[in-house]
Amino acid sequence: MRMKGKNILVTGAARSIGRACAERFAEEGGNIAIVDMLEEAGQETAAEIAEKYGVKTAFYKCNVGLKVEVDTTIEKVIEDFGHIDVLVSNAGIQRRGDFLDVTEEVFDEVIQTNLKSMYLVGQKVGKHMVARGKGGAIVNMSSTSVRMTMPGISPYATSKGGVKTLTNAMALSLAPHGIRVNAVGPGTILTDLSRDGLFSDPEARRKVLTRIPMRRLGEGRDVAGPVLFLASEDSAYITGETIYVDGGRSGLNYNVEIPDDILEKA
Repeated sequence: MRMKGKNILVTGAARSIGRACAERFAEEGGNIAIVDMLEEAGQETAAEIAEKYGVKTAFYKCNVGLKVEVDTTIEKVIEDFGHIDVLVSNAGIQRRGDFLDVTEEVFDEVIQTNLKSMYLVGQKVGKHMVARGKGGAIVNMSSTSVRMTMPGISPYATSKGGVKTLTNAMALSLAPHGIRVNAVGPGTILTDLSRDGLFSDPEARRKVLTRIPMRRLGEGRDVAGPVLFLASEDSAYITGETIYVDGGRSGLNYNVEIPDDILEKA
């Protein structure tokens, strides 16, 4: 129960990786503030976590790329929970398109949601943690796209590169106040959408798996564990770092053979 009595704010927690992180913290006794634009899914996630783990939960609808909404929402979280011990900045979007075709509007949307949001939320929560004087932990969601990328995701890769640098800058600024800031960079993670979409095709799964040494796709819980570690006292002397959770993919320079029996389990 490493998070017993602590209050954790998770952005983009209505589903997928964000929800997995919220559940993992709740397993450890943490109270969960869920911030997301998906109101129905967010309410359901908050109710299900509260019922399953017996912790305090609440949902807040917020566009984390807009300062006025961020400030109002975080002030409401502090009013409801008393204080914030841990921030997990997870909210993010993906927009695909060739570099030569990406519009300014699409580029701005991705940067605002994936990068500016972490600046706004991190700054607001950071000020609260500094004023409270009891330290804290912030974990930003990066990506293996920082290390390697594809031509069809240039705005996303740009935003996640910024997250890595922002994480380091935040860590240096907040270290004197006992606040640690780290990041987690997921690789190919199964979500509800990808499980029923792209990865429902065996050959699409096989193609991706040939680039993953561990020969399986990641799950939300695979990401949530490292996030919990970076937010807990188990990582008390770690700040400014990014942990990549990708089954070895970002260090690979060859294709892995994927037999049919492995493909069926992946």
